[in-house]
Amino acid sequence: MRLAVFGGSFDPPHNGHLALALFARELLALDRIIISVSNNPFKPNRAAGEPHRARMTELLAREINLAGTCCEVSHWELEKRHSSYTVDLVRHIKSSYRQERLVLLLGEDSFTEFPSWKEHEALVEMCDIVVFRRALHDGSARMSESNARIRIINFHYPVSSTDIRALVASGKSVSTLVPSSIHCYMTQQALYR
Repeated sequence: MRLAVFGGSFDPPHNGHLALALFARELLALDRIIISVSNNPFKPNRAAGEPHRARMTELLAREINLAGTCCEVSHWELEKRHSSYTVDLVRHIKSSYRQERLVLLLGEDSFTEFPSWKEHEALVEMCDIVVFRRALHDGSARMSESNARIRIINFHYPVSSTDIRALVASGKSVSTLVPSSIHCYMTQQALYR
């Protein structure tokens, strides 16, 4: 089984996350994607609380599964109740699934910080790392050339959670930027206003 891990704050999940997961599933012939809602110590100020981010990520997984079941959500990082690091998540998933190698899906914004991650060298040993980039940065080029286990794929989807939060706060519609189920949830819960 080819298993991928896709982590993030998902504050909120949006159509870029949806497109990335579907694209990765087809391009990389993934059998399963585990989405993990993070407790990222470098992003302490989340706009939506943990229960909301977890629920919206479950809705994202449901949207992915509409095109063929392959996705599940892990709450392991949130249940830890303290800062979480990707290397710890990967070790946990490897122990649960007994996979020799995992695929770690990263957006370019996350990858630019990769050299400062806890035990990032261990991650390269445990995972095939696939980076979805918007525009090539010098650091991305150097790292991809120096390590065959890091693959960079062009993937430009011009939407971010930061932009969505700002649009909602200013009273603008984001109905075309997030899956409809997540949009309904955000509206019902009055998130990001």
